[in-house]
Amino acid sequence: MDILAPLLAEGRAAAAHAPWPRADIGPETWQRVILHLAGGELDLLGLWGEADRVHMAVSAPESHEIAVFTLACPEGRFPSVGLSHPPAIRLERTIQDLFGLIAEGAEDARHWFDHGAWGIGTPLGTPGPAPDHAYAFLPVTGENLHQIPVGPVHAGIIEPGHFRFTADGETIIRLEQRLGYVHKGTEGLMIGAPLDHAARLAGRVSGDATVAYACGFARAAEAALGIAPPPRAIHLRAVMAELERIANHIGDFGAICNDASFALMLAHCSVLRERILRAAHLAFGHRLMMDRVVPGGLSQDITAEGLAAIAGLIPVFRARLDQLAALYDSTASLQERTVTTGFVQPDYVRHFGCGGHVGRASGRLFDSRKWPSYAPYDSTKFDVPLRTDGDVNARVWIRIEEIRQSLAILDHLLATLPPGPRRTALPAPSTPVEGMSLTESFRGDVLIWLRIAPDLTIQRCHARDPSWFQWPLLETCVYGNIVADFPLCNKSFNCSYSGTDL
Repeated sequence: MDILAPLLAEGRAAAAHAPWPRADIGPETWQRVILHLAGGELDLLGLWGEADRVHMAVSAPESHEIAVFTLACPEGRFPSVGLSHPPAIRLERTIQDLFGLIAEGAEDARHWFDHGAWGIGTPLGTPGPAPDHAYAFLPVTGENLHQIPVGPVHAGIIEPGHFRFTADGETIIRLEQRLGYVHKGTEGLMIGAPLDHAARLAGRVSGDATVAYACGFARAAEAALGIAPPPRAIHLRAVMAELERIANHIGDFGAICNDASFALMLAHCSVLRERILRAAHLAFGHRLMMDRVVPGGLSQDITAEGLAAIAGLIPVFRARLDQLAALYDSTASLQERTVTTGFVQPDYVRHFGCGGHVGRASGRLFDSRKWPSYAPYDSTKFDVPLRTDGDVNARVWIRIEEIRQSLAILDHLLATLPPGPRRTALPAPSTPVEGMSLTESFRGDVLIWLRIAPDLTIQRCHARDPSWFQWPLLETCVYGNIVADFPLCNKSFNCSYSGTDL
């Protein structure tokens, strides 16, 4: 059943929005979209604001059709999505903090980004006085319960986040997160920025996924401007994206084992990650390949030395990965810590539209390289690993299998790398144009939506990290586990603080 077409027909189509349609709708249609989300017929891809309106991107899970719905908010209010569809709750709290738009009927209207450090309220809407920033964690009642506050400053060199545990002895009864400590004002900095500078900002939303964000921003800009980068640039973007995926997955594999007191695995995985980063530096002049992907193509081509280094590393990496996977699988002390720990219910994954290794470890078969797909993955054969056991062990194995698929993808990309230019010129549009993209990072799907002015500056850009729909599930998976297993659960997710704090 085509759900999106009749909903779009009820509104007014945006003339310059690509590659998927956007429609301005009324409150009644907005409510019908919410009902489809609550009923599972649609997945929420994103929810973001402007000073006088809100936008909601959704997809049909069976057809993978995508649409954006826009609701004007002349009174500064809109019907709450989170009231019926919990994945929207934190997004609504963000819209309230940044733009001052109120989600009517919302059960949780606490501040999310605004920790009282700005000096004003709603900086991207109509700036006003700073509101009361007293923050109350959700109450928990029961006998023999105690609370354990952790963070926002942690013992390791990691980003800040506060975790409030309620426990019965060592057993976790509830976890509540508070994030927003590394809010950078990225979306505000984007407004009015030249396209090339905005691309650099996009690549820094979450630095460990800089290639994915840069690709997402570039693809959204190219869709808006109606251009395509050269085939060579498309191939090399995918080379960088797969190198980034491998480097992060192998690093996480080692770190998870280290949190289970098996430091030997971290040492071996760190060596492999370092070899990937050195090959990336040799190939593209930067270990993380930051600022190499730009709208229209690439800022630089791959070097001959780097091409040879990557090609030579693939078989070595594949052999070492097989050895480490066998070591992991045969180490009883590791299995005792990871198997059945941190279980994520498949129903929760589906309801939250959770992607990446977290979703695929709990049975949700979604990878934006496949669905809705984009070049060059639309002509590249690879499998999407899937498990249903949903525990830390499953998330480890999804990473291992994804590395194997990425190595095969790299083999194909290097063998079929086309010659030619690396960049296409950017035309100046006569009127504002809008574009959107879904790009698969190592964590899952990154959504970028933007509007470009005729002078090639950004009027509005929104970047949605996959962690928005993963952080809440981390709260659910620790229930019934012991406090000492939280680091293991947390690292098996490896959500981005920076990506959600924006």
